[in-house]
Amino acid sequence: MDIEKRALRPFFRFLTYNWKLGVFLILLFGIPRFIMVLDANASGGYGTVSIIFLIMWVVPFILLSKDGRKYIGIKKPVNYYWLITSFFIGFAFCALMFICAKFLYADTINNSFVYISRSYTIPGEALAANKLMFFVMFSLVGMTFSPIGEELFYRGVVHGSFVEQFGETKASIFDSLAFALTHLAHFGVVYHMGGWEFLSVPAILWVSGMFILSQLLFLCKEKTGSISGAIVGHAGYNVGMMYVIFYHIF
Repeated sequence: MDIEKRALRPFFRFLTYNWKLGVFLILLFGIPRFIMVLDANASGGYGTVSIIFLIMWVVPFILLSKDGRKYIGIKKPVNYYWLITSFFIGFAFCALMFICAKFLYADTINNSFVYISRSYTIPGEALAANKLMFFVMFSLVGMTFSPIGEELFYRGVVHGSFVEQFGETKASIFDSLAFALTHLAHFGVVYHMGGWEFLSVPAILWVSGMFILSQLLFLCKEKTGSISGAIVGHAGYNVGMMYVIFYHIF
């Protein structure tokens, strides 16, 4: 039995694990997630978005067999040096994106980090008295929900669905495009002054940054021989974002 069937649990073998299933999963999760993030940006409530990440987290364990999970990289890393390096790659790339955004747009709404920081509704007095506590708390959340959920989904299940037909490199381009475009909901399409705006040039820069980040996370996965490399790299990026927000924006 080839990988297109063997990768799936017996219950799901009426499906074929190929690019068509990958596209279906991208739309199935991407469209609701896009809408929920936009709604959260307007309302300030991100609880439902966390639920999407949790569902992404369990998808490979529901859909894929043991062979399938191993195929997408759910296994022990073979290079622990690169596992540590992955964290710093993510952190450093976040710092580079912030420096570029700061240089181009200062502290305006066109700066993606400034816009995203507005979703953190923390009273000023509480923040001033407990900045480190809030930084650690938000960093711990940022290192778990989205890194694990998104990497198992995009660099894992989605990526794997394209490999058999297109190879590893092209598959990484497809999963990176899906990941990057989904993040337009986080920045690019913005809720500002009671209305919606599309910031064309800042959006292009942000999506390009997310695409490059995806390629770096794919590199981390390849170098570690495990999806954990991508998860750790993603966690490093998110910690970098928390550091920038709490110590250079707030």
